[in-house]
Amino acid sequence: MSIKHGFSRFLGAAPERLHFAAHSHHPWPDVSYEAQIRVWEDAARFADDKWEHVFGTVMPRLRERIASVIGAETGDGIVFATNTHELLVRLFSCLEPPVRVLSTSSEFHSFTRQSRRWEEEGLAIVDRVDTEPFETFAERFTAEARSGAHDLIFLSQVFFDSGFVVPDIDRIVSSVSEQRAFVVVDGYHAFMAMPVDVGAIQDRAFFIAGGYKYAMSGEGACFMHCPPDYGQRPVDTGWYAGFGQLESGVGEHIAYGSDGSRFAGATFDPSGLYRMEAVLGWLEGEGVGPGEIHGHVGALQKQFLAGLGHEAKLVPPAGVARGNFLTFESADAAGAYRKLHERGVITDYRGDRLRIGFGMYHDEGDVARLTDTVQELGAL
Repeated sequence: MSIKHGFSRFLGAAPERLHFAAHSHHPWPDVSYEAQIRVWEDAARFADDKWEHVFGTVMPRLRERIASVIGAETGDGIVFATNTHELLVRLFSCLEPPVRVLSTSSEFHSFTRQSRRWEEEGLAIVDRVDTEPFETFAERFTAEARSGAHDLIFLSQVFFDSGFVVPDIDRIVSSVSEQRAFVVVDGYHAFMAMPVDVGAIQDRAFFIAGGYKYAMSGEGACFMHCPPDYGQRPVDTGWYAGFGQLESGVGEHIAYGSDGSRFAGATFDPSGLYRMEAVLGWLEGEGVGPGEIHGHVGALQKQFLAGLGHEAKLVPPAGVARGNFLTFESADAAGAYRKLHERGVITDYRGDRLRIGFGMYHDEGDVARLTDTVQELGAL
């Protein structure tokens, strides 16, 4: 199954390019172009009433679409932000330093940089569980989560540096013995890449993700599902968290909403929300959900691996659940990336790992071209 026809603007801009970095930057479907124009038209149409339209129509509609995708009972607990780092810092502001943090050795640079800086300032004490060996990760992380020694537990559902899918997130979340601890699941490499269901943990865990990657919506469209009883009054707060107080003004006591809006920040460009809502609506109309996307990608990955014709060090190894990209350990990952890039094949690398991502805009012909180019250049 392919919906390549829906990406005509992006693919048509560089017809010879082979974009296989869907885990990093994803082409945008044509409907997002129309949504981008709609942002401007709504600004002209509503003028000063624009934010009432964004808050009253665009956001509620998008919340419900996201809730449906992630298996949340309602979209009321979802809040939007320009990036997930903003949401992370707002979460951290709810906790008393030094914050005892449990995380992993494979979190994305944003969390890794920020958490190490917190450590430098004595604001946090961070325990990081090694992600490898993969086969024992869940058991080792669960044991630490049960210790009751942490205020904040933060882990990815799919690791950005390998594509490894953490098994049984529900069990890990339920194993956290300290009931006051904040549990955060970074779902950026899972949302719209594979089926996600937070239903069993929606009252216990935060779930953060965004539109830049698999939701195909570009920058500026991130969100967080917020469990109802955690983080009632973030210290890091903006006027969106008190949007209803705009006319009456801020009183002596700073009020917050009881829904996800309590984690809202301040003014941002709503374009990304328009794009994401349009993309999710389009996919729904096409009958394409995360399950269909993951199945399509899985078939293309198998085709590529079968066509390689030689052994390459796949991380994690074949047979282990992975997300929508393949990771290969290579002594010259940077060189392989550059050689491919010079030939118009877009991938990326992290350290000694070359990453190749697949999406719904690919078909078997694209994978055949990729395989031929990789073999010709000896890139793997």
